[in-house]
Amino acid sequence: MLHKTILALGVTTCLSLTACGEKPTADAAATAPAAEKFFGREAPLYAGQEKLESLQAGTIEAAPGGGVILKATGMTAGAGWTQAGFLPRVYAGKAPDGIYEVDVVAQKPATPGAATPTSIEVKGDWSKFTDGRVKGVKYISKTNTVVAMLPGAAAPPAK
Repeated sequence: MLHKTILALGVTTCLSLTACGEKPTADAAATAPAAEKFFGREAPLYAGQEKLESLQAGTIEAAPGGGVILKATGMTAGAGWTQAGFLPRVYAGKAPDGIYEVDVVAQKPATPGAATPTSIEVKGDWSKFTDGRVKGVKYISKTNTVVAMLPGAAAPPAK
């Protein structure tokens, strides 16, 4: 009798473990959006800094002394965010398509207020590359990206 009980438990355990290894159906994999691939490595954020929740628009223009002037508008999680700026991503070499990536960040408030989305405008200049290699900038937030091209530069390829 003990022998049959042990045998029955062994068979039940094997069947249970076999069911755990089943793969999700093809429909579940097909509906999940592909994660966006970034070429640059994210730079470390300072204490209290976070990416903006979302971006509405971004522009880029050539600066008089070389480099570029960056502008973006986006939304924060609430009021009181300060020190908005751009945090360029780190590259091992040149960006393959001339479009460099920057995270749009701001300092979150010390005491969070009401969670009402608040508009914010971010401006800054980027004079790291003055040799004409920057053709555009991809602005990155928590939920989306916006690509802005320099006037006269070719538009990025459609994905």
